[in-house]
Amino acid sequence: MDYLHAIVLALVQGLTEFLPISSSAHLILVPRLFGWPDQGLAFDVAVHLGTLLAVLAYFRRDVADIAGAWLASLGRRAFDRQAARMGWAVIVATLPVVLAGPLLADLVETRLRSPLVIATTTALFGLLLWLADRRPDRVHGLRAVGLTAAFAVGLAQVLALVPGTSRSGITMTAGLALGLDRETAARFSFLIAIPAIAGAALLELIKLLEQNGPVAWGALGLGLAVAAVSAWLCIRLFLAAIQRIGMLPFVIYRLLLAAVILGLYR
Repeated sequence: MDYLHAIVLALVQGLTEFLPISSSAHLILVPRLFGWPDQGLAFDVAVHLGTLLAVLAYFRRDVADIAGAWLASLGRRAFDRQAARMGWAVIVATLPVVLAGPLLADLVETRLRSPLVIATTTALFGLLLWLADRRPDRVHGLRAVGLTAAFAVGLAQVLALVPGTSRSGITMTAGLALGLDRETAARFSFLIAIPAIAGAALLELIKLLEQNGPVAWGALGLGLAVAAVSAWLCIRLFLAAIQRIGMLPFVIYRLLLAAVILGLYR
């Protein structure tokens, strides 16, 4: 992989991981458009680590507060009850995908990576996002995310195993459908992305260690850095704008993307 490929694909990963538009669909579409070979597992690990660093950096204070309060809640020390409850909410939201991931891995890898599936999920879950965003009554703030709501969002996150669904998109859809405002739904989606991305990167790393072959460290390092910076900027801009612009622009984009995928692969 040359450096231009690394930069473009890392930008794609960084900009689409946290937007509700499906990073997997884009990583399949972009190499197809340019006639590039598969980027390889090592590069996938690098860009996932980049996006993980980005979300950890952006939410570093929240993560520190939540982790500290959650650990304190296990003992008898004084703790921030709201932060501790959010720690439990993140754990509860992560459990469904941890349990379902190994069970569905073969199905996802063998049967669900077809262009038709990706185009269908891109369009279908885009429309569901639009419907969820139309709900008029909203509650604000992460304190509104209870354990029941967290579990419901976690169940929705399982659907993100299907390519084209978008992990961010389906978790925001669930949050909006439960009555969360846009920013709260997005923030909770990004917080539960931390264990989800970390787990995916760990599984990819284990597979990578089982392989032999040369490693293009320069391209991997560049990809990690570009993915991290672009993902951090994406999170910041998205949270700043989402209350104002709503989800409709992303819904329209998803429908157009689905049409392009069908046109390329028919």
